[in-house]
Parts: sequence; C-alpha cells; structure tokens
Amino acid sequence: MTTETASAPNFIRNQIRDEIQAGRSDKIVTRFPPEPNGFLHVGHAKSICLNFGLAEQFGGDCHLRFDDTNPAKEEQAYIDAIKEDVSWLGFEWAGEVRYASDYFDQLYAWAQHLIREGKAYVDDLSPDEIREYRGTLTEPGRPSPWRERSVEENLDLLERMRAGEFNEGGKVLRAKIDMASPNINLRDPILYRIRHAHHHQTGDKWKIYPSYDFAHGQSDAIEGVTHSICTLEFEDHRPLYEWFLDNLPVPAKPRQIEFARLNMNYTLTSKRKLKLLVDEGIVDGWDDPRMPTISGMRRRGYTPASIRKFCEMIGVTRADGGLVDIAMLYHAIRSDLEDNAPRAMCVLNPLKVVLTNVAEGHEEVYEVPGHPAREDMGLRRVPFTRELYIDREDFMEEPPKKFFRLAPGQEVRLRNSYVIRCDEVIKDDSGEVVELRCSVDFDTLGKNPEGRKVKGVIHWVSATHAVPMEVRLYDNLFLVEQPDKDKDADFLEHLNPESLKVCQAMGEPSLADTAPESRFQFERVGYFCADRHACRDGKLVFNRTVGLKDSWAKVQKQEAQKNDGQKKG
Repeated sequence: MTTETASAPNFIRNQIRDEIQAGRSDKIVTRFPPEPNGFLHVGHAKSICLNFGLAEQFGGDCHLRFDDTNPAKEEQAYIDAIKEDVSWLGFEWAGEVRYASDYFDQLYAWAQHLIREGKAYVDDLSPDEIREYRGTLTEPGRPSPWRERSVEENLDLLERMRAGEFNEGGKVLRAKIDMASPNINLRDPILYRIRHAHHHQTGDKWKIYPSYDFAHGQSDAIEGVTHSICTLEFEDHRPLYEWFLDNLPVPAKPRQIEFARLNMNYTLTSKRKLKLLVDEGIVDGWDDPRMPTISGMRRRGYTPASIRKFCEMIGVTRADGGLVDIAMLYHAIRSDLEDNAPRAMCVLNPLKVVLTNVAEGHEEVYEVPGHPAREDMGLRRVPFTRELYIDREDFMEEPPKKFFRLAPGQEVRLRNSYVIRCDEVIKDDSGEVVELRCSVDFDTLGKNPEGRKVKGVIHWVSATHAVPMEVRLYDNLFLVEQPDKDKDADFLEHLNPESLKVCQAMGEPSLADTAPESRFQFERVGYFCADRHACRDGKLVFNRTVGLKDSWAKVQKQEAQKNDGQKKG
C-alpha cells in the first residue's frame, strides 16, 4: 500500500527543472487532453494537477484540448463538465479551449502527405482480418494484400472515404511501417476509420475520423507543446508518436514522458465501468458522491485544495507503486476541513429528552465559537430549552462498563451547556425507547465542580428550535480493495449494499439558511457538505464528506515511531 508523504517525489518536475537550469528549455508548454466520453475521475485529477501544476511552477502554459476523434461516444455535456471540473480545481488553461477537431483539415492533409511518400495506404481488410494479420507478441504480422496500392489509387480511395462513399468498417487508412516489428503498435497502425456520425464540433463535414495515435502527437506539435505527459500504458506508443513526428512536416517535436497512473483501493477508474454504474441506475449520475469523479467528490464536499494536496502527496514516478490507500485521500480532505470548516451540532438519529426541572418556556442562548481556532468565523447562537434531542447512540439502557454517555442514573455533559442525569426511560408499546426524562445540575454551566467527574460529553439540539434535515451517510461503493482485479468476474458483485444510508436528522438553528456546498464539522460526528443540487427551496440535505477518525495519520505515526525505534536500536 502506498503511504508517501507530503514530500513525495515528482521526477518530471525534477527533469524540467534540470532542463531549464541547463538552458535546454525556455518556456514549457503542457496540455491536458481528455476524451469527452465521460466525466473526469480522481486519476484525471492527478494528470490535471501535474500538467497545470508544472506550467504554473515554471511560468509556462497548459492547454486544455479535447481529444474528440470518436463522435459516437462523445457529448457536449461531457465537455461542459470537464471544463467546469478543471476550473473548480483552480486551474486556468492558456488561450481558448482547443479540440483535436480544430486540426482535422491539417491532419487530413498530412495523411495525404504520407500516401504520397509511400508511407500510408487504404486497406480493405475487415477489423477481424486486421487483427489476424497483425500477428501476436511472439509472431510477426503479415502484410495486407492491399498494402502495395499505388499512390493515385490510395489518394482516390481516401477522398471517397471522406465523401462517405463506403460503409463503416469497409475501409481504413493505415500507415506503412513494419509488419514484423516487435512493437505491435508499429505494425501498420490505423490512421483513419469511416464513421457516419454527427460530430459535436464539425457537424456532418467528416465521414472519416483520425485515430488517437494519429491525432495526438500532431496536435501537440501544432500547438507547440514541449512536454507531452501521459500515463505508462502509452509507453509502447511512443515509437509511433515519434515516427509520425519524424515523417511529417510538423512545426515542432514534443517529447513524450510517461508516469505511473493512479490506482486507489476500493475505487474504479475505468470510464466504461463508471458509465455502466450510471446507465444501470446503480448510482445517481456521474456526480453521485460515491463516484470517484471530480464532480462526485465535489458534491460529497471535497475541496479543490484537498484534492490538489492529495495529488502532491502521492507523487509522480515511473514505477507502479501499487494501490494508493484511499485513507490518504480522506486524510487530505480531513486536514483541510479541520482548519476551515465551521462547527455545528446535528443529531442524526434523534431521541427526545425532557428536562423535568427546567420550566416550560425556559430558554437560554449560548454564544459559541464558529470554529475553536478561528476568530474570523465569529460566534453562533445555540438555544437551550426544556426539550432537547440527543443522538440515540448516546444512550444505552444497559451500558457496558466504559460507556461514558447517557444511561439510567448516569450523568453526562451537554456540549457547551449543563450536566444532566437520566432519571426515567419512556418506552412505547413495542418496548422501544421514545423519550428520556432527565434533570439538570444548574451549577455545572461552563465548569466542573471539584469532586465531580463527568467523563462523557454529548452533542444535542433544542427540540423547539431544531432544523429538520436529510443527512446522507456515504461509504465506499465497493467492499473489496480491487473490485475489478479479476477481469473474468463481474465487478458489480462487490458493490457495498450500505454505501448510502439516509437519516432524518435535526440540526441546530444556525444551519437553517445554509447555502449549497457549505461545509461543516458536525461536532462528534464528522464533516458534512450541503448538497449542491438538493439544497433548494428551504430543503436541507447534507452529505457526509468524511468521518473524524484519521486512520491514515495514525498509521503514519506508528510507522514514524517504528522507524525512530529502529534508528535508535
């Protein structure tokens, strides 16, 4: 399990710094080139922070360019969501948003150039036949029977493909490289496929669309990208990337650098599988707070700063570091909210308490800090009345020995208020506890008299002033660390049936006018965020962002103590 610290390495940053110091690089230009076929996830967040972060640090530019070469799977909604995610994370792209489709005319001209140079041809083999002719990792491929078509015939067929004369799958344009190459990517890769699909940017102008491999490097070159940064699965594509740059009259030659992608436990980062969760209604859309999408994390209450901090913590290496512990992500968000989230009290599972020695209509109002360490968050007013709500989990009729909360005959302190004692338990006909009758020690406000030890402190809200709200408790969507480890099994079998629990809760009155996306620490409960969609028209819905317990920080402390012990030994 990866447990890197805040000073985790970033080999690409180190390389660029060395290049600049040695005078080999002037202004760096990076790019973030997502496919608009789904929402961005936490793995994309790492790439965003890397590409935009490098440009920020070294005074360069980072382009946002959509790899829109497959219109059948692309939507304008995805484009809009991706732009919003990048902006929300706090980054600005240089210039206008770019699209690979901006360069379709130039790419087509370069395809014609390759044909004229005898380095590309139109192939009539079917997709299955192309796979068969390509060979295997241990056997070389075979040349297509259409490989030696004349330049004139290839140019004519390509133009007819472009005009929509042929059916999808009827013909492709392939580069003529080396069918015996040990790198399968160089065995006459496909440059253009026929697609009779409407394109969200170019409309019906094109009936053929370039492959990712053909569009990617040339788009980088057109834009003057200096560092084409991608994940390790594209390492075997680099020779093809460079072959195109070497065999076309491109204006620049970017350098491709690969890094290890983010793999996190209990998390899927396959857009195809995430889309299945959405399409099957297993989650409430791409921005469901259980989804690892940036929009899902935003809706759950993660902050841009915490996601950027997490990406810095995990570092950038070429080595596959295994699974990153999701607890590290929780640690990053918890650390941010600990410092920046105002406090409030909320009772998730209300149990009524009647204070028998408090008069009817009695009311006190406490002025309580909005944050214990932040004077700039001011004070909030917390009313105290005869009838209260406490959390049902803070009462036990037959408590174990070390239960320091409320029980018959047992005392507990109400946070910021008095010590109370449970005198009587009221049950309904089914035997369920429905009310507690308690008494107040009025000498205990704000102090703990000598000789009296009250270990327990619980949160509460005034029943008279309580604000009804829906609270959604989110947990990991999957029960196992690697839900898609077995490629032959159905990953849906590992879904967590308790990944969402809904409570009808009661909050203190200061929460009444909460705006969407406001974040709080509900004292003794966890960190919560007002849902950006559901908090409307006076309805309050809060999503649990993360609990109070920091398991990752605990592990790091234990590891540090262990290392210190070994050094002393």
